[in-house]
Amino acid sequence: MLLSKISNILNDINTVILPKVCFGCNARLYRGEQHLCTVCRNDLPFTEYTLNAENPIDRIFYGRIDVKKASSFLFFRESSTVQRLIHHLKYKNQEQIGDFLGDWYGQLLLEEKALDHGIDCVIPVPLHRRRLRQRGYNQVARFAKKLAHYLNAEYAPTVLVKTANTKTQTKKGRIGRWQGNRPLYRLSGANNLKNKNLLLVDDVITTGATMETCAKTLAQIPGASIYIVSMAVVPLS
Repeated sequence: MLLSKISNILNDINTVILPKVCFGCNARLYRGEQHLCTVCRNDLPFTEYTLNAENPIDRIFYGRIDVKKASSFLFFRESSTVQRLIHHLKYKNQEQIGDFLGDWYGQLLLEEKALDHGIDCVIPVPLHRRRLRQRGYNQVARFAKKLAHYLNAEYAPTVLVKTANTKTQTKKGRIGRWQGNRPLYRLSGANNLKNKNLLLVDDVITTGATMETCAKTLAQIPGASIYIVSMAVVPLS
């Protein structure tokens, strides 16, 4: 009890010296608030999509790749709280935001009993090794790892390998290809994933090009069923 009180006092002193601020609005955070103030947290634009009912993200992939179900946690808009959260996650070394969002979304999926057939393996969209070395981490990793925990699934960050340090091509007919017409992603050590339910995870879905390319690579695994989720999705017009 005494140690707990001392710890709280020290945390309060540290907060006064180096006050934590909301990633959404820069307001000071108070005890019990984590990463977002109460106002920003309550204003987050949840998609309310599940992995059971059909939703607009499913329709992104119709006719493009056989995805069993697709979903996303939040809506992504420019200059929004979600945009600022993901910006800090990707470019400001705030990896803990991945844990924060993964805990939240993982509990939601668990409570809603989404994915009735169960997920065997959770696979984050990879970075190229050069980009990974520059950034120091994959911004999707901790979010995906949390989802694997709540879904009681294996976390497999090395199954997909990005072969070039380039953005996914989005023009029709060129998706997933780069110089020399070489595949942008390849499989590594995927023999144990035959006939498994695979959950592919990314940060933001815009056109769906990156997810489509990765899903096509995973579809090379015999009998694999592919599901897709992301932290956020750009609202479809």
